[in-house]
Amino acid sequence: MNNKTLVVIGGGAAGFFCAVNAAQLHKGLKVILLEKYSKLLSKVKVSGGGRCNVTHACFSISELVKNYPRGNTFLKKAFHQFNTNHTIEWFNERGVSLITESDGRMFPSTNTSQTIIDCLLNESQKHGVEIIMNADVNSIDVLSANQFKINYAKTKSISADFICIACGGFPKSLQFDWFKNLGHTIINPVPSLFTFNIPKNPITELMGVSVPEATVKIIGTKLQQSGPVLITHWGLSGPGVLKLSAWAATELAQKNYHFNIQVNWLPTYNENTLLEKFRALRFDIANQKIANRNPFALPSRLWMHFLIQSNINVEIRWADLPAKEQNKLIKLLCTCEFEVKGKTTFKEEFVTAGGIELSEIDSSTLQSKKVPGLYFAGEIINVDGVTGGFNFQNAWTTGWIVGKSVGEV
Repeated sequence: MNNKTLVVIGGGAAGFFCAVNAAQLHKGLKVILLEKYSKLLSKVKVSGGGRCNVTHACFSISELVKNYPRGNTFLKKAFHQFNTNHTIEWFNERGVSLITESDGRMFPSTNTSQTIIDCLLNESQKHGVEIIMNADVNSIDVLSANQFKINYAKTKSISADFICIACGGFPKSLQFDWFKNLGHTIINPVPSLFTFNIPKNPITELMGVSVPEATVKIIGTKLQQSGPVLITHWGLSGPGVLKLSAWAATELAQKNYHFNIQVNWLPTYNENTLLEKFRALRFDIANQKIANRNPFALPSRLWMHFLIQSNINVEIRWADLPAKEQNKLIKLLCTCEFEVKGKTTFKEEFVTAGGIELSEIDSSTLQSKKVPGLYFAGEIINVDGVTGGFNFQNAWTTGWIVGKSVGEV
């Protein structure tokens, strides 16, 4: 690999992982990383509330790929080369141990994303990766097979034998224009992992209240997901909602983010089984006030909200609960409907669906099938995962594969 140069475009998780592994695995390969902005690894910095959700404790490849609404078949082959086990081992070998939380998310034991950033920066220095900041790429000229000219920062350029494009996803298709001369098909990008806005709904007055397990369904479709749900001042969030937004990303974009959802706040029940439970409760805790005795472990503010919405006198005893109000309460608990008007995304952390068409990329090497020497890693390809560390795992996997593959040409 002497006198060969790899230029990595993008200083995020995938780009950095590609650069440091390529430099380590292929002695003599010159590795240059171009970052558009003045900050490196910005998504790593903010991920997981500043703790960095490095990956997810999912060790079966067949189960792991189920967490990717787009690209799961493509990733299945890639995960055989580098998966969760390899990620844990890679960081552990460099002195970074990961801990697993009850929901499977994995974080550095230090509980700070700076640990991951420092590790990657140290690796880049150790293996001689050259980093150029404020290097916004304008275009790429394909001079010949494995010969490129990268034009950046308006007036500058650099030559490369290999290129890895790892600049993340773009929210607008126009931002993919500089790919056009490379001949690749772009799947129109749409937001993934976003919260549901429910403007002026009374439930938003309960912002900060969360339920550990609820099922959210998009009415008129088969799309539904279960998980923790958080009430915010703009609507509903939490892992259950974010997972659903990922699986429904394309369909909800087509609806212009105006749709109806149904929430079962007690997913172990349906309306019929909950009615049977209510009948039993009216005998078992007959003399207790319904406001004081919430038998479903729902947050007290949420329970009171449902009682008020059902026109139930909070002073009433369970034995005296009228049938009409009881049935309304059951319906709210099991099939609570909301009209969603809009979404909220957080540009630093959330992801987009769309990007480079996967059929045009070799899943074994991540090399372009159209342009020899051109590789892709991370969110720029049409792969995205649900919340919980899966998008970072895609970044580590694809970055590592490109880093390994450039030296095998």
